Amino acid sequence: GFKQTNVVILHKSLADDFEKFCHANDGPLPLLYRSKPGDWECPSLSSDSDIRTDCLQYKRYEHGACTGSLQSLKEYSEQLKDMVTFYLGCSFSFEKTLQNAGIPVRNVEQKCNVSMYKTAVPCHTVSRFSCNLIVTMRPIPESKLEAAVLATSGLKEAHGAPIHIGDPGLLGIQDLSRTDYGDPVHLHPGDIPVFWACGVTGAEAVISCRAPLSFTHSPGCMFITDVKNNNIPDKSSREVPQVHCISQDPLHYSIVSEEAAQKIKTLESLIGIDPGDRGIIHLCRQDELLKACLAMSHARSVLITTGFPTHFTYEPPEENDGPPGALAIAALLQALEKEVSIVTDRRAMNLNKKIIEEAVQLGILKKPVPLLSYQRQNADSALMFLCENGNPERPRFDHLIAIERAGMAADGNYYNARKVNIKHLVDPIDELFLAAQTIPGVTTTGVGDGGNELGMGKVKDAVKKHIKNGDVIACDVEADFTVVAGVSNWGGYAIACALYILSTCEIHDRYLRKAVGFPQLSKKTTWFSALPSVNKEEKLLKTLVQHGVRSGKTASLEMEVDGLPFYDTHSLMIEKLL
Repeated sequence: GFKQTNVVILHKSLADDFEKFCHANDGPLPLLYRSKPGDWECPSLSSDSDIRTDCLQYKRYEHGACTGSLQSLKEYSEQLKDMVTFYLGCSFSFEKTLQNAGIPVRNVEQKCNVSMYKTAVPCHTVSRFSCNLIVTMRPIPESKLEAAVLATSGLKEAHGAPIHIGDPGLLGIQDLSRTDYGDPVHLHPGDIPVFWACGVTGAEAVISCRAPLSFTHSPGCMFITDVKNNNIPDKSSREVPQVHCISQDPLHYSIVSEEAAQKIKTLESLIGIDPGDRGIIHLCRQDELLKACLAMSHARSVLITTGFPTHFTYEPPEENDGPPGALAIAALLQALEKEVSIVTDRRAMNLNKKIIEEAVQLGILKKPVPLLSYQRQNADSALMFLCENGNPERPRFDHLIAIERAGMAADGNYYNARKVNIKHLVDPIDELFLAAQTIPGVTTTGVGDGGNELGMGKVKDAVKKHIKNGDVIACDVEADFTVVAGVSNWGGYAIACALYILSTCEIHDRYLRKAVGFPQLSKKTTWFSALPSVNKEEKLLKTLVQHGVRSGKTASLEMEVDGLPFYDTHSLMIEKLL
Protein backbone atom coordinates (compact mmCIF):
# COMPACT_ATOMS: atom_id res chain seq x y z
CA GLY A 1 0.00 0.00 0.00
CA PHE A 2 3.02 2.32 0.03
CA LYS A 3 4.69 3.98 -2.93
CA GLN A 4 7.92 2.37 -4.03
CA THR A 5 10.56 3.98 -6.21
CA ASN A 6 13.32 3.19 -8.63
CA VAL A 7 16.60 4.92 -7.84
CA VAL A 8 19.21 6.49 -10.13
CA ILE A 9 22.29 8.23 -8.68
CA LEU A 10 24.42 10.31 -11.06
CA HIS A 11 27.16 12.94 -10.94
CA LYS A 12 25.70 16.42 -10.54
CA SER A 13 27.03 17.46 -13.98
CA LEU A 14 24.58 14.99 -15.59
CA ALA A 15 21.60 15.75 -13.36
CA ASP A 16 19.89 18.44 -15.44
CA ASP A 17 20.02 16.38 -18.63
CA PHE A 18 18.73 13.30 -16.82
CA GLU A 19 15.83 15.29 -15.42
CA LYS A 20 14.98 16.43 -18.95
CA PHE A 21 15.20 12.79 -20.07
CA CYS A 22 12.71 11.84 -17.35
CA HIS A 23 10.25 14.54 -18.39
CA ALA A 24 10.61 13.52 -22.04
CA ASN A 25 9.83 9.88 -21.13
CA ASP A 26 7.51 10.24 -18.18
CA GLY A 27 5.82 6.85 -18.70
CA PRO A 28 8.86 4.80 -17.65
CA LEU A 29 10.45 7.58 -15.60
CA PRO A 30 7.86 9.48 -13.52
CA LEU A 31 10.02 11.74 -11.39
CA LEU A 32 8.92 11.84 -7.74
CA TYR A 33 11.91 13.61 -6.20
CA ARG A 34 15.35 14.94 -7.16
CA SER A 35 17.85 15.47 -4.37
CA LYS A 36 20.48 18.13 -4.05
CA PRO A 37 24.11 16.97 -4.49
CA GLY A 38 25.23 15.02 -1.44
CA ASP A 39 21.72 14.90 0.04
CA TRP A 40 21.00 11.34 1.16
CA GLU A 41 17.47 12.05 2.38
CA CYS A 42 14.19 12.68 0.52
CA PRO A 43 11.92 14.44 3.02
CA SER A 44 8.88 14.57 0.72
CA LEU A 45 8.84 10.77 0.44
CA SER A 46 10.29 9.56 3.74
CA SER A 47 10.78 11.19 7.14
CA ASP A 48 13.94 9.32 8.06
CA SER A 49 15.80 7.85 5.11
CA ASP A 50 19.35 7.27 3.94
CA ILE A 51 19.65 6.36 0.28
CA ARG A 52 23.02 4.73 0.99
CA THR A 53 21.37 1.90 2.94
CA ASP A 54 17.60 1.91 2.32
CA CYS A 55 17.58 -0.30 -0.77
CA LEU A 56 18.22 -4.02 -0.21
CA GLN A 57 20.71 -4.08 -3.08
CA TYR A 58 22.36 -1.63 -5.49
CA LYS A 59 24.05 -1.84 -8.88
CA ARG A 60 27.30 -0.01 -9.61
CA TYR A 61 28.05 1.23 -13.14
CA GLU A 62 31.40 2.46 -14.45
CA HIS A 63 31.78 3.87 -17.98
CA GLY A 64 28.58 2.17 -19.15
CA ALA A 65 29.22 -1.27 -17.66
CA CYS A 66 27.69 -2.85 -14.58
CA THR A 67 30.67 -3.66 -12.34
CA GLY A 68 28.99 -5.13 -9.28
CA SER A 69 26.15 -5.47 -6.80
CA LEU A 70 26.36 -3.80 -3.39
CA GLN A 71 24.45 -4.10 -0.11
CA SER A 72 25.33 -0.55 0.91
CA LEU A 73 26.74 2.63 -0.64
CA LYS A 74 28.35 3.92 2.55
CA GLU A 75 31.85 3.20 1.26
CA TYR A 76 31.11 5.71 -1.53
CA SER A 77 30.01 8.49 0.82
CA GLU A 78 32.76 10.82 -0.38
CA GLN A 79 31.84 10.39 -4.07
CA LEU A 80 28.13 10.73 -3.25
CA LYS A 81 28.73 14.29 -2.04
CA ASP A 82 28.95 15.30 -5.72
CA MET A 83 26.08 13.07 -6.85
CA VAL A 84 22.33 13.59 -7.24
CA THR A 85 19.67 10.98 -6.46
CA PHE A 86 16.52 10.59 -8.59
CA TYR A 87 13.51 8.78 -7.13
CA LEU A 88 11.30 7.42 -9.91
CA GLY A 89 7.85 5.83 -9.69
CA CYS A 90 7.52 2.04 -9.67
CA SER A 91 4.81 -0.36 -10.84
CA PHE A 92 5.03 -2.33 -7.58
CA SER A 93 3.09 0.62 -6.16
CA PHE A 94 -0.04 -0.37 -8.08
CA GLU A 95 -0.07 -4.11 -7.38
CA LYS A 96 -2.22 -3.69 -4.28
CA THR A 97 -4.62 -1.58 -6.33
CA LEU A 98 -4.90 -4.42 -8.86
CA GLN A 99 -5.59 -6.92 -6.11
CA ASN A 100 -8.24 -4.65 -4.57
CA ALA A 101 -9.94 -4.59 -7.97
CA GLY A 102 -10.11 -8.40 -7.98
CA ILE A 103 -7.28 -8.79 -10.49
CA PRO A 104 -4.73 -11.55 -9.78
CA VAL A 105 -1.09 -10.47 -9.65
CA ARG A 106 0.71 -13.59 -10.84
CA ASN A 107 4.22 -12.62 -9.69
CA VAL A 108 2.88 -12.13 -6.16
CA GLU A 109 0.99 -15.44 -6.34
CA GLN A 110 4.11 -17.20 -7.61
CA LYS A 111 6.32 -15.48 -4.99
CA CYS A 112 8.81 -14.14 -7.50
CA ASN A 113 9.99 -10.85 -8.94
CA VAL A 114 8.05 -9.31 -11.82
CA SER A 115 9.26 -10.06 -15.37
CA MET A 116 11.20 -7.23 -17.04
CA TYR A 117 12.25 -7.02 -20.69
CA LYS A 118 14.23 -4.82 -23.03
CA THR A 119 12.13 -3.66 -26.00
CA ALA A 120 12.80 -2.33 -29.47
CA VAL A 121 10.98 0.91 -28.56
CA PRO A 122 13.37 3.88 -28.47
CA CYS A 123 12.99 6.48 -25.75
CA HIS A 124 13.21 10.16 -26.60
CA THR A 125 16.92 11.00 -26.54
CA VAL A 126 18.28 13.87 -24.43
CA SER A 127 21.98 14.67 -24.74
CA ARG A 128 23.99 11.59 -23.65
CA PHE A 129 20.91 9.68 -22.48
CA SER A 130 19.70 7.39 -25.25
CA CYS A 131 18.20 3.95 -24.71
CA ASN A 132 15.26 1.69 -25.45
CA LEU A 133 12.24 1.27 -23.20
CA ILE A 134 12.19 -1.40 -20.47
CA VAL A 135 8.81 -2.92 -19.60
CA THR A 136 7.33 -5.11 -16.90
CA MET A 137 4.89 -7.86 -17.87
CA ARG A 138 1.99 -9.08 -15.77
CA PRO A 139 -0.33 -11.82 -17.04
CA ILE A 140 -3.94 -10.64 -16.77
CA PRO A 141 -7.06 -12.76 -17.43
CA GLU A 142 -8.72 -11.56 -20.64
CA SER A 143 -11.95 -10.78 -18.79
CA LYS A 144 -10.02 -8.45 -16.46
CA LEU A 145 -8.08 -6.44 -19.06
CA GLU A 146 -10.26 -3.36 -18.97
CA ALA A 147 -10.37 -3.45 -15.16
CA ALA A 148 -6.55 -3.61 -15.05
CA VAL A 149 -6.22 -0.63 -17.38
CA LEU A 150 -8.79 1.33 -15.40
CA ALA A 151 -7.13 0.50 -12.06
CA THR A 152 -3.70 1.72 -13.16
CA SER A 153 -4.47 4.54 -15.61
CA GLY A 154 -4.85 7.11 -12.85
CA LEU A 155 -1.61 6.11 -11.09
CA LYS A 156 0.70 8.23 -13.22
CA GLU A 157 3.42 8.17 -10.53
CA ALA A 158 3.48 4.37 -10.86
CA HIS A 159 3.73 4.38 -14.69
CA GLY A 160 -0.02 4.68 -15.30
CA ALA A 161 -1.88 2.55 -17.85
CA PRO A 162 -0.22 -0.27 -19.83
CA ILE A 163 1.71 0.65 -22.98
CA HIS A 164 0.98 -2.65 -24.76
CA ILE A 165 -1.48 -5.53 -24.47
CA GLY A 166 -0.95 -8.71 -26.46
CA ASP A 167 1.83 -10.34 -28.44
CA PRO A 168 5.27 -9.49 -26.97
CA GLY A 169 6.80 -9.71 -30.45
CA LEU A 170 5.21 -6.36 -31.29
CA LEU A 171 7.58 -4.82 -28.72
CA GLY A 172 10.56 -6.78 -30.03
CA ILE A 173 10.40 -9.32 -27.18
CA GLN A 174 10.97 -12.78 -28.65
CA ASP A 175 10.61 -15.09 -25.64
CA LEU A 176 8.75 -14.34 -22.40
CA SER A 177 10.61 -17.13 -20.62
CA ARG A 178 13.89 -15.24 -21.08
CA THR A 179 13.71 -12.10 -18.98
CA ASP A 180 16.33 -9.35 -19.07
CA TYR A 181 15.63 -8.46 -15.45
CA GLY A 182 13.50 -10.12 -12.77
CA ASP A 183 11.97 -13.61 -13.02
CA PRO A 184 9.83 -15.42 -15.60
CA VAL A 185 6.17 -15.36 -14.54
CA HIS A 186 3.93 -18.22 -15.62
CA LEU A 187 0.77 -17.37 -17.60
CA HIS A 188 -2.41 -19.22 -16.64
CA PRO A 189 -4.81 -20.41 -19.36
CA GLY A 190 -6.76 -17.38 -20.59
CA ASP A 191 -4.13 -14.90 -19.42
CA ILE A 192 -3.00 -12.11 -21.76
CA PRO A 193 0.49 -10.55 -21.45
CA VAL A 194 0.09 -6.93 -20.35
CA PHE A 195 3.09 -4.60 -20.42
CA TRP A 196 3.73 -1.46 -18.38
CA ALA A 197 6.58 1.02 -18.78
CA CYS A 198 9.30 0.29 -16.23
CA GLY A 199 11.66 2.47 -14.22
CA VAL A 200 14.57 0.11 -14.93
CA THR A 201 14.68 2.15 -18.15
CA GLY A 202 16.69 4.51 -15.92
CA ALA A 203 19.43 1.89 -15.58
CA GLU A 204 19.60 1.55 -19.38
CA ALA A 205 19.91 5.33 -19.62
CA VAL A 206 22.77 5.24 -17.09
CA ILE A 207 24.55 2.63 -19.22
CA SER A 208 24.07 4.77 -22.35
CA CYS A 209 25.66 7.90 -20.86
CA ARG A 210 28.85 6.01 -19.90
CA ALA A 211 29.43 8.05 -16.75
CA PRO A 212 32.63 7.22 -14.81
CA LEU A 213 30.55 6.22 -11.77
CA SER A 214 26.81 5.87 -11.14
CA PHE A 215 24.44 3.72 -9.13
CA THR A 216 20.91 2.36 -9.34
CA HIS A 217 18.79 0.11 -7.15
CA SER A 218 18.99 -3.55 -8.11
CA PRO A 219 15.80 -4.39 -10.09
CA GLY A 220 13.12 -5.51 -7.63
CA CYS A 221 14.96 -4.07 -4.61
CA MET A 222 13.04 -0.82 -4.45
CA PHE A 223 13.23 2.20 -2.16
CA ILE A 224 10.04 2.04 -0.09
CA THR A 225 8.56 5.41 0.88
CA ASP A 226 6.36 6.46 3.79
CA VAL A 227 3.71 7.71 1.34
CA LYS A 228 0.56 5.67 0.85
CA ASN A 229 -0.85 5.18 -2.64
CA ASN A 230 -3.80 7.47 -3.19
CA ASN A 231 -7.16 6.14 -4.28
CA ILE A 232 -7.95 6.88 -7.91
CA PRO A 233 -10.36 9.84 -8.18
CA ASP A 234 -13.58 9.57 -10.17
CA LYS A 235 -12.83 9.99 -13.86
CA SER A 236 -14.66 11.86 -16.59
CA SER A 237 -15.47 9.94 -19.78
CA ARG A 238 -12.43 11.65 -21.32
CA GLU A 239 -10.22 9.78 -18.84
CA VAL A 240 -11.99 6.40 -18.62
CA PRO A 241 -10.20 3.86 -20.86
CA GLN A 242 -11.76 1.12 -22.96
CA VAL A 243 -9.90 -1.92 -24.32
CA HIS A 244 -10.62 -3.36 -27.78
CA CYS A 245 -9.05 -6.31 -29.61
CA ILE A 246 -7.87 -5.23 -33.07
CA SER A 247 -5.98 -8.34 -34.19
CA GLN A 248 -5.86 -12.05 -33.40
CA ASP A 249 -2.62 -12.78 -35.27
CA PRO A 250 -0.60 -11.39 -33.67
CA LEU A 251 -2.84 -10.82 -30.66
CA HIS A 252 -3.14 -7.07 -30.21
CA TYR A 253 -5.42 -4.87 -28.12
CA SER A 254 -5.74 -1.11 -28.23
CA ILE A 255 -6.89 1.49 -25.71
CA VAL A 256 -9.17 4.49 -26.26
CA SER A 257 -11.11 6.82 -23.96
CA GLU A 258 -14.78 6.24 -23.34
CA GLU A 259 -15.49 9.72 -24.69
CA ALA A 260 -13.66 9.13 -27.98
CA ALA A 261 -15.27 5.71 -28.40
CA GLN A 262 -18.72 7.22 -27.91
CA LYS A 263 -18.05 9.89 -30.53
CA ILE A 264 -17.05 7.22 -33.04
CA LYS A 265 -20.17 5.23 -32.23
CA THR A 266 -22.16 8.35 -33.04
CA LEU A 267 -20.39 8.59 -36.41
CA GLU A 268 -21.25 4.94 -37.05
CA SER A 269 -24.89 5.64 -36.27
CA LEU A 270 -25.01 8.70 -38.54
CA ILE A 271 -23.71 6.90 -41.63
CA GLY A 272 -26.20 4.06 -41.09
CA ILE A 273 -29.01 6.15 -42.65
CA ASP A 274 -30.33 4.20 -45.65
CA PRO A 275 -31.26 6.70 -48.44
CA GLY A 276 -32.16 3.93 -50.88
CA ASP A 277 -34.18 1.96 -48.33
CA ARG A 278 -32.21 -1.13 -49.35
CA GLY A 279 -32.17 -2.80 -45.94
CA ILE A 280 -28.54 -2.08 -44.99
CA ILE A 281 -29.54 -1.84 -41.34
CA HIS A 282 -29.40 -5.65 -41.36
CA LEU A 283 -25.73 -5.54 -42.41
CA CYS A 284 -24.50 -3.17 -39.69
CA ARG A 285 -22.25 -4.57 -36.97
CA GLN A 286 -21.66 -2.55 -33.82
CA ASP A 287 -18.22 -1.02 -33.16
CA GLU A 288 -16.78 -2.07 -36.54
CA LEU A 289 -15.91 1.55 -37.34
CA LEU A 290 -14.13 1.95 -34.00
CA LYS A 291 -12.12 -1.26 -34.31
CA ALA A 292 -11.24 -0.61 -37.96
CA CYS A 293 -9.95 2.86 -37.14
CA LEU A 294 -8.01 1.63 -34.11
CA ALA A 295 -6.26 -0.86 -36.41
CA MET A 296 -5.53 1.92 -38.93
CA SER A 297 -4.24 4.15 -36.14
CA HIS A 298 -1.63 1.52 -35.25
CA ALA A 299 -0.68 0.95 -38.90
CA ARG A 300 2.47 2.36 -40.45
CA SER A 301 1.53 1.84 -44.12
CA VAL A 302 -1.99 1.64 -45.58
CA LEU A 303 -3.18 0.43 -49.00
CA ILE A 304 -6.54 1.73 -50.27
CA THR A 305 -8.58 0.41 -53.18
CA THR A 306 -11.78 1.74 -54.74
CA GLY A 307 -13.62 1.57 -58.06
CA PHE A 308 -16.98 0.08 -58.98
CA PRO A 309 -17.55 0.02 -62.78
CA THR A 310 -21.30 -0.17 -62.52
CA HIS A 311 -21.88 1.84 -65.76
CA PHE A 312 -20.54 -0.97 -67.93
CA THR A 313 -21.82 0.56 -71.21
CA TYR A 314 -20.04 3.89 -70.68
CA GLU A 315 -16.45 5.07 -70.71
CA PRO A 316 -15.28 5.42 -68.04
CA PRO A 317 -17.59 2.90 -66.34
CA GLU A 318 -16.78 4.13 -62.80
CA GLU A 319 -19.31 5.65 -60.43
CA ASN A 320 -18.55 8.65 -58.22
CA ASP A 321 -19.20 6.79 -54.98
CA GLY A 322 -15.86 5.55 -53.65
CA PRO A 323 -13.09 7.86 -54.90
CA PRO A 324 -14.10 10.86 -52.72
CA GLY A 325 -14.29 8.64 -49.64
CA ALA A 326 -10.97 6.99 -50.49
CA LEU A 327 -9.24 10.35 -50.89
CA ALA A 328 -10.76 11.60 -47.62
CA ILE A 329 -9.18 8.64 -45.83
CA ALA A 330 -5.88 9.13 -47.68
CA ALA A 331 -5.76 12.82 -46.76
CA LEU A 332 -6.13 12.13 -43.04
CA LEU A 333 -3.60 9.28 -43.16
CA GLN A 334 -1.13 11.62 -44.88
CA ALA A 335 -1.68 14.22 -42.17
CA LEU A 336 -0.95 11.51 -39.59
CA GLU A 337 2.36 10.90 -41.42
CA LYS A 338 1.51 7.37 -42.47
CA GLU A 339 2.50 5.85 -45.80
CA VAL A 340 -0.51 5.65 -48.13
CA SER A 341 -0.89 3.99 -51.54
CA ILE A 342 -3.87 3.31 -53.81
CA VAL A 343 -4.30 0.20 -55.94
CA THR A 344 -6.81 0.24 -58.80
CA ASP A 345 -7.71 -1.47 -62.08
CA ARG A 346 -5.07 -1.21 -64.76
CA ARG A 347 -7.61 0.15 -67.25
CA ALA A 348 -8.42 2.99 -64.78
CA MET A 349 -4.84 4.04 -63.98
CA ASN A 350 -4.86 7.21 -66.13
CA LEU A 351 -8.24 8.32 -64.79
CA ASN A 352 -7.15 7.86 -61.16
CA LYS A 353 -3.82 9.54 -61.83
CA LYS A 354 -5.65 12.66 -63.06
CA ILE A 355 -8.06 12.60 -60.11
CA ILE A 356 -5.16 12.36 -57.62
CA GLU A 357 -3.27 15.20 -59.34
CA GLU A 358 -6.33 17.44 -59.21
CA ALA A 359 -6.99 16.47 -55.58
CA VAL A 360 -3.52 17.82 -54.77
CA GLN A 361 -4.25 21.03 -56.70
CA LEU A 362 -7.56 21.44 -54.86
CA GLY A 363 -5.81 21.06 -51.48
CA ILE A 364 -7.57 17.78 -50.63
CA LEU A 365 -4.27 15.86 -50.59
CA LYS A 366 -1.03 17.45 -49.42
CA LYS A 367 0.97 15.37 -51.92
CA PRO A 368 0.28 12.75 -54.64
CA VAL A 369 -0.57 9.23 -53.49
CA PRO A 370 1.42 6.43 -55.18
CA LEU A 371 -0.89 4.64 -57.62
CA LEU A 372 -0.49 0.90 -58.15
CA SER A 373 -2.17 -1.86 -60.16
CA TYR A 374 -2.34 -5.58 -59.51
CA GLN A 375 -2.42 -8.46 -61.98
CA ARG A 376 -2.37 -12.14 -61.16
CA GLN A 377 0.55 -13.89 -62.86
CA ASN A 378 0.98 -16.91 -60.62
CA ALA A 379 -0.15 -18.37 -57.29
CA ASP A 380 2.28 -16.14 -55.35
CA SER A 381 1.41 -12.84 -57.07
CA ALA A 382 -0.64 -11.44 -54.18
CA LEU A 383 2.00 -12.33 -51.60
CA MET A 384 4.75 -10.81 -53.77
CA PHE A 385 2.69 -7.63 -54.10
CA LEU A 386 1.99 -7.28 -50.38
CA CYS A 387 5.38 -8.37 -48.97
CA GLU A 388 9.02 -7.72 -49.77
CA ASN A 389 10.19 -10.69 -51.86
CA GLY A 390 6.96 -12.45 -50.91
CA ASN A 391 8.15 -12.83 -47.29
CA PRO A 392 5.14 -12.70 -44.90
CA GLU A 393 7.47 -11.48 -42.16
CA ARG A 394 8.15 -8.29 -44.16
CA PRO A 395 4.79 -6.86 -45.26
CA ARG A 396 4.77 -3.60 -47.21
CA PHE A 397 1.37 -2.65 -45.78
CA ASP A 398 -0.12 -3.06 -42.31
CA HIS A 399 -3.72 -2.36 -43.28
CA LEU A 400 -5.80 -2.68 -46.46
CA ILE A 401 -8.99 -0.65 -47.04
CA ALA A 402 -11.56 -1.32 -49.76
CA ILE A 403 -14.22 1.36 -50.19
CA GLU A 404 -16.99 0.89 -52.78
CA ARG A 405 -14.84 -1.63 -54.58
CA ALA A 406 -16.52 -4.37 -56.63
CA GLY A 407 -16.26 -7.62 -54.66
CA MET A 408 -16.09 -11.17 -55.95
CA ALA A 409 -19.25 -13.25 -55.45
CA ALA A 410 -19.32 -16.93 -54.50
CA ASP A 411 -19.34 -17.98 -58.18
CA GLY A 412 -16.16 -15.99 -58.93
CA ASN A 413 -17.96 -13.21 -60.80
CA TYR A 414 -18.50 -9.53 -59.95
CA TYR A 415 -22.00 -8.08 -60.01
CA ASN A 416 -23.57 -4.66 -59.82
CA ALA A 417 -26.78 -4.22 -57.84
CA ARG A 418 -28.88 -5.26 -60.86
CA LYS A 419 -27.14 -8.66 -61.14
CA VAL A 420 -25.13 -7.64 -64.22
CA ASN A 421 -21.77 -9.42 -64.37
CA ILE A 422 -18.98 -6.84 -64.72
CA LYS A 423 -16.05 -9.21 -64.23
CA HIS A 424 -14.42 -8.11 -67.50
CA LEU A 425 -13.89 -4.64 -66.00
CA VAL A 426 -12.50 -5.71 -62.61
CA ASP A 427 -8.93 -6.70 -61.76
CA PRO A 428 -8.60 -9.41 -59.06
CA ILE A 429 -7.67 -7.07 -56.19
CA ASP A 430 -9.77 -9.36 -53.95
CA GLU A 431 -6.76 -11.67 -54.00
CA LEU A 432 -4.82 -9.12 -51.96
CA PHE A 433 -7.46 -9.25 -49.24
CA LEU A 434 -7.47 -13.05 -49.29
CA ALA A 435 -3.67 -13.13 -49.08
CA ALA A 436 -3.71 -10.59 -46.23
CA GLN A 437 -5.58 -13.16 -44.13
CA THR A 438 -2.43 -15.31 -44.19
CA ILE A 439 0.02 -12.53 -43.25
CA PRO A 440 0.43 -11.91 -39.49
CA GLY A 441 -0.05 -8.30 -38.55
CA VAL A 442 -1.95 -7.22 -41.68
CA THR A 443 -5.57 -6.25 -41.08
CA THR A 444 -8.30 -5.26 -43.55
CA THR A 445 -11.40 -3.08 -43.73
CA GLY A 446 -14.25 -3.17 -46.23
CA VAL A 447 -16.59 -0.20 -46.70
CA GLY A 448 -19.83 -0.75 -48.59
CA ASP A 449 -23.48 0.17 -48.93
CA GLY A 450 -25.07 -2.80 -50.66
CA GLY A 451 -23.24 -6.01 -49.82
CA ASN A 452 -21.60 -6.58 -53.22
CA GLU A 453 -18.49 -4.61 -52.27
CA LEU A 454 -15.08 -6.07 -51.43
CA GLY A 455 -14.89 -6.99 -47.74
CA MET A 456 -18.62 -7.49 -47.27
CA GLY A 457 -18.16 -11.25 -47.11
CA LYS A 458 -18.22 -10.85 -43.33
CA VAL A 459 -21.97 -10.10 -43.57
CA LYS A 460 -22.79 -12.17 -46.68
CA ASP A 461 -25.50 -14.21 -44.94
CA ALA A 462 -27.35 -11.01 -44.07
CA VAL A 463 -26.83 -9.70 -47.62
CA LYS A 464 -28.37 -12.84 -49.09
CA LYS A 465 -31.31 -12.63 -46.73
CA HIS A 466 -32.13 -8.92 -46.73
CA ILE A 467 -30.66 -7.24 -49.86
CA LYS A 468 -32.37 -7.37 -53.25
CA ASN A 469 -30.54 -9.88 -55.50
CA GLY A 470 -28.32 -10.65 -52.51
CA ASP A 471 -28.28 -14.38 -53.22
CA VAL A 472 -26.35 -13.61 -56.43
CA ILE A 473 -24.46 -10.36 -55.84
CA ALA A 474 -23.20 -10.89 -52.26
CA CYS A 475 -19.44 -10.49 -51.99
CA ASP A 476 -17.82 -13.68 -50.71
CA VAL A 477 -14.50 -12.09 -49.61
CA GLU A 478 -14.29 -11.05 -45.97
CA ALA A 479 -12.47 -8.16 -44.37
CA ASP A 480 -11.53 -8.13 -40.69
CA PHE A 481 -13.76 -5.09 -40.21
CA THR A 482 -16.90 -4.19 -42.16
CA VAL A 483 -18.08 -0.57 -42.20
CA VAL A 484 -21.60 -0.32 -43.59
CA ALA A 485 -22.99 3.05 -44.68
CA GLY A 486 -25.98 4.38 -46.58
CA VAL A 487 -23.48 5.69 -49.14
CA SER A 488 -19.93 4.32 -49.18
CA ASN A 489 -18.43 7.82 -49.39
CA TRP A 490 -20.05 8.52 -46.04
CA GLY A 491 -18.13 5.57 -44.64
CA GLY A 492 -14.90 7.12 -45.94
CA TYR A 493 -15.72 10.48 -44.38
CA ALA A 494 -16.57 8.77 -41.08
CA ILE A 495 -13.24 6.91 -41.09
CA ALA A 496 -11.37 10.20 -41.60
CA CYS A 497 -13.30 11.81 -38.72
CA ALA A 498 -12.79 8.78 -36.48
CA LEU A 499 -9.03 8.80 -37.13
CA TYR A 500 -8.99 12.46 -36.12
CA ILE A 501 -10.89 11.65 -32.91
CA LEU A 502 -8.41 8.88 -32.03
CA SER A 503 -5.41 11.09 -32.75
CA THR A 504 -6.73 13.78 -30.40
CA CYS A 505 -7.54 11.27 -27.65
CA GLU A 506 -4.83 11.59 -24.97
CA ILE A 507 -5.32 8.03 -23.72
CA HIS A 508 -4.92 6.58 -27.22
CA ASP A 509 -2.01 8.89 -28.09
CA ARG A 510 -0.10 7.76 -25.00
CA TYR A 511 -0.71 4.11 -25.85
CA LEU A 512 0.43 4.60 -29.46
CA ARG A 513 3.73 6.20 -28.46
CA LYS A 514 4.27 3.68 -25.61
CA ALA A 515 4.36 6.53 -23.05
CA VAL A 516 7.73 7.77 -24.34
CA GLY A 517 8.35 11.08 -26.09
CA PHE A 518 5.86 13.91 -26.06
CA PRO A 519 2.13 14.05 -26.88
CA GLN A 520 1.40 14.63 -30.56
CA LEU A 521 -1.52 16.99 -29.93
CA SER A 522 0.52 19.96 -31.18
CA LYS A 523 -0.22 18.64 -34.69
CA LYS A 524 -3.98 18.91 -34.14
CA THR A 525 -4.36 21.89 -36.51
CA THR A 526 -2.69 19.97 -39.34
CA TRP A 527 -4.96 16.98 -38.76
CA PHE A 528 -8.07 19.15 -38.65
CA SER A 529 -7.21 20.83 -41.95
CA ALA A 530 -7.05 17.38 -43.59
CA LEU A 531 -10.64 16.48 -42.65
CA PRO A 532 -13.25 16.31 -45.42
CA SER A 533 -15.47 19.35 -45.93
CA VAL A 534 -18.48 20.21 -48.04
CA ASN A 535 -16.35 22.59 -50.11
CA LYS A 536 -13.64 19.99 -50.77
CA GLU A 537 -16.08 17.26 -51.72
CA GLU A 538 -18.14 19.51 -54.01
CA LYS A 539 -14.97 20.45 -55.89
CA LEU A 540 -13.93 16.80 -56.13
CA LEU A 541 -17.36 15.68 -57.36
CA LYS A 542 -17.22 18.37 -60.07
CA THR A 543 -13.78 17.08 -61.07
CA LEU A 544 -15.17 13.55 -61.35
CA VAL A 545 -18.02 14.78 -63.55
CA GLN A 546 -15.54 16.57 -65.80
CA HIS A 547 -13.78 13.23 -66.28
CA GLY A 548 -17.06 11.50 -67.17
CA VAL A 549 -17.58 9.71 -63.84
CA ARG A 550 -21.29 9.28 -63.14
CA SER A 551 -23.42 8.74 -60.08
CA GLY A 552 -23.87 5.11 -59.20
CA LYS A 553 -27.02 5.53 -57.15
CA THR A 554 -30.12 4.67 -59.17
CA ALA A 555 -32.56 7.60 -59.41
CA SER A 556 -30.35 9.48 -56.98
CA LEU A 557 -31.74 12.85 -58.04
CA GLU A 558 -35.20 11.75 -56.96
CA MET A 559 -34.08 10.31 -53.62
CA GLU A 560 -34.97 12.20 -50.48
CA VAL A 561 -33.79 11.71 -46.91
CA ASP A 562 -35.57 13.62 -44.16
CA GLY A 563 -37.24 15.71 -46.89
CA LEU A 564 -33.94 16.80 -48.47
CA PRO A 565 -32.75 15.93 -52.00
CA PHE A 566 -30.02 13.29 -52.07
CA TYR A 567 -27.11 15.62 -52.86
CA ASP A 568 -28.17 18.12 -50.19
CA THR A 569 -28.27 15.17 -47.82
CA HIS A 570 -24.70 14.34 -48.91
CA SER A 571 -23.50 17.79 -47.83
CA LEU A 572 -25.54 17.63 -44.65
CA MET A 573 -23.94 14.27 -43.79
CA ILE A 574 -20.44 15.75 -44.00
CA GLU A 575 -21.52 18.63 -41.76
CA LYS A 576 -23.06 16.21 -39.25
CA LEU A 577 -19.94 14.05 -39.15
CA LEU A 578 -17.72 17.08 -38.62
